Amino acid sequence: MALNIPDAPQRRTMTAWIAGVLTLLVAVAVVAVTPTRANAATFVDLGTAESFAVLAGSTVTNEGNSVVTGDVGVSPGTAITGFPPGTVVDGSIYAGAAAAGAKADLGTAYNDAFGQPTEFNLSAAPVTPTLIPGTYAVTSGLLVTGTWTLDAQGDPDAVWVFKVPAGLTTASGSSIVLQNGAQACNVFWVTDESATLGSGSTFVGTLMALTSITVNSGATIEGRVLARNGAVTLNNNVITRPECETTTTTTGDAATGDAATGDAAATGDAAATGDAAATGDAAATGDAAATGDAATGDAATGDAATGDAAATGDAAATGDAAATGDAATGDAAATGDAVGGHDCDCSKKPGKPGHHDKPGKPGHDKKQGKSGKHDARKAHVSH
Repeated sequence: MALNIPDAPQRRTMTAWIAGVLTLLVAVAVVAVTPTRANAATFVDLGTAESFAVLAGSTVTNEGNSVVTGDVGVSPGTAITGFPPGTVVDGSIYAGAAAAGAKADLGTAYNDAFGQPTEFNLSAAPVTPTLIPGTYAVTSGLLVTGTWTLDAQGDPDAVWVFKVPAGLTTASGSSIVLQNGAQACNVFWVTDESATLGSGSTFVGTLMALTSITVNSGATIEGRVLARNGAVTLNNNVITRPECETTTTTTGDAATGDAATGDAAATGDAAATGDAAATGDAAATGDAAATGDAATGDAATGDAATGDAAATGDAAATGDAAATGDAATGDAAATGDAVGGHDCDCSKKPGKPGHHDKPGKPGHDKKQGKSGKHDARKAHVSH
């Protein structure tokens, strides 16, 4: 006898298998075409050079009333001139061996910045660009003119690294501005020659040059000027070492769990519903059921009926039997009396307790927020 086995289950299995394979292929295709930023710029760790606003290899020279916030140093040279009239705020002056450690860390940071993989290419003289975070490189010298905008797109940890192989120059009156959370502490410029910042220009970020750095009259810098081998020359400038602002997150502390679940759960408490359930108590219904007690037993139906009803001829018996109505009415009125205390010792029955002393829900005036944390990454690549 031939067995007739339906092939529908086999078809369903094959269809499911094909659908699974197609889903996998689509997923792989999506991953393949999704853009990634594997070469995104990473924070450059300056080590002990971080405290310096000005650092040079041979000399530091100042003319006029420059104001430098941060340390000023030179090594292996020892010559630092022009302070005063220049002033150093929140920092000290270090020369020779005292700045040797910072100079060594500057060399490491310089190599790190130059070694980061390029993400974007820049022309030699971009016109008023808006630049998102990333690593930028030019094939020759770079000229900054007009206004450059660095847009962090809401990310305070966004990093920019500019690699300039043949010298950096900013035009007089040019400016670099920060936008949407960008921070000067996360901007790095590195050139394997010298750098010149134009008169009255506004510069942002840490500038590291292999040779020398000249800052012309009236230029303002929110950042650092660090020259590995040559000199740093200042002229009536304001240079402020940047510091990253830490971010604070209080969302989790919005005490979602605490306010809602734990405390607000005082709902059960405030509900005092169970307490108000004193309703069952006030119901004293069972007690008021003294009705059954007063009415049925005492109505002495048998009493009024048996004794007096025997005097059948006595119409009064009927009226007496009416005592049933009397007994019933009066005693049944014990219903009202049971509530008020007739025929039962209800004087000791406690009434429904009140809630005048119920404490209110405590507040949360001392709840504190939670702080956030800034994280910077570092990559070391030899140049």
